[in-house]
Amino acid sequence: MVKVKEERAPSPPVEVGEPREFVLQPAPQGRAVCCRLTRDKKGMDRGMYPSYFLHLDSEKKVFLLASRKRKRSKTANYLISRDPTNLSRGGEDFVGKLRSNLLGNRFTVFDNGQNPQRGGGVDVGSLRQELAAVIYETNVLGFRGPRRMTVIIPGMNSDNERVPIRPRNSSDGLLVRWQNKTLESLIELHNKPPIWNEDSGSYTLNFQGRVTQASVKNFQIVHADDPDYIVLQFGRVAEDAFTLDYRYPLCALQAFAIALSSFDGKLACE
Repeated sequence: MVKVKEERAPSPPVEVGEPREFVLQPAPQGRAVCCRLTRDKKGMDRGMYPSYFLHLDSEKKVFLLASRKRKRSKTANYLISRDPTNLSRGGEDFVGKLRSNLLGNRFTVFDNGQNPQRGGGVDVGSLRQELAAVIYETNVLGFRGPRRMTVIIPGMNSDNERVPIRPRNSSDGLLVRWQNKTLESLIELHNKPPIWNEDSGSYTLNFQGRVTQASVKNFQIVHADDPDYIVLQFGRVAEDAFTLDYRYPLCALQAFAIALSSFDGKLACE
């Protein structure tokens, strides 16, 4: 996929305030939060387990989140932290994680609450929330065509706060509700289908100048009711650098985790 050249005036940078709170708060309404995601493959096993860093794409380059794929995990499992130097579950800056199913085509994003299967009489309020689910569908063109993504996120209440989704067991959760088509209090989003461009011989999307390199990972996420309102867009600008722009109702943690899922190269989705 390639960019379509169309520049627009940048909006003023979003004020972060307290970063720990900012990464969980929905984007301000009417504004895009523009970020830069970088991948670090240096070092012994970084080739297999790279680290990922999210910064605000502004002059100050405010650090937001870091992540790394966990080793010795049966499925893809990324820990997400506010501390770029401590990507462990025990760290006090651990804010959430992204985990896939065994096939590697469905992902769930959790916050840092308690796993319901680990604690006995855990207070429901301390159970982890599911913040997003990402479903990759095998496309009809096999490995050559663009990916198809569905993203499920909790809905927002009248105070513009996220509806908490805290499953108590494996028979509930965003993926289960999506499969059962019980989408009450949930928002279903999809990637915007790219258009085939005869001149370039590739699929294209208009990233308004924010994406400069073709990649199977480039995507835009929209709602069926308003395909011009881009909730999330992600695309390559260099070998290990990507832009990640998100809007209300997403927060930085949701946006970062959804983008991380696209790096997990299971062939079913390539």
